[in-house]
Amino acid sequence: MSDQMTLAAETRDKAGKGASRALRREGRVPAVIYGGKEEPTTIHVEERALVKLLGTGHFSNSIVMVEVGKKAVRTLPKDVAFHPVTDRPLHVDFLRLSKDAKVDVAVPVVFVNEDASPGLKRGGVLNIVRHELELVCEADKIPDQIEIDVTGKDVGDSIHISHVTLPAGSESAITDRDFTIATLVAPSALKKSEGAEAAEGEGEEGEAQEGGED
Repeated sequence: MSDQMTLAAETRDKAGKGASRALRREGRVPAVIYGGKEEPTTIHVEERALVKLLGTGHFSNSIVMVEVGKKAVRTLPKDVAFHPVTDRPLHVDFLRLSKDAKVDVAVPVVFVNEDASPGLKRGGVLNIVRHELELVCEADKIPDQIEIDVTGKDVGDSIHISHVTLPAGSESAITDRDFTIATLVAPSALKKSEGAEAAEGEGEEGEAQEGGED
């Protein structure tokens, strides 16, 4: 499960583009906490602290305790807006979480035991269709990543969501189809080699038939 993160914040008295620009000049990032059947709380956080959390690589699927004054609010980051040129964070949306909340998250996929895949050992290529899985998770059981074992997989094999054992407290958000996560395909060099072997085999078979007619 992703580690719980902490981010200090202060309430925001003024709204609007002008107030937001003023905050950014001071090294602050405007943000909002919403959901949980409560009124939205407008806040601002330190840009450097936010960038540090973003740099962990799993900010979006981690519980973030936003400390506003003496109160800590349990949240899940839902959206971060970035400047199109400088890539600086401009605004953050945090979803307020109740104790037993379930949340929709995108969790990265990692493939393991590639050395135990006959297809990959022969030079096959893992064609990844989905780099992330859309999951519905219990808020305190959000996985960092989903590991998929490719042991025994050969060229032509496909990996579907039904082949994946999800951790306790998680289920696929897509339930109407057994979607493909990855396929194991042959590279062009391997395809040419196998095609040449097949053609050679057909040629030998044809020669044998001609010889039989004599």
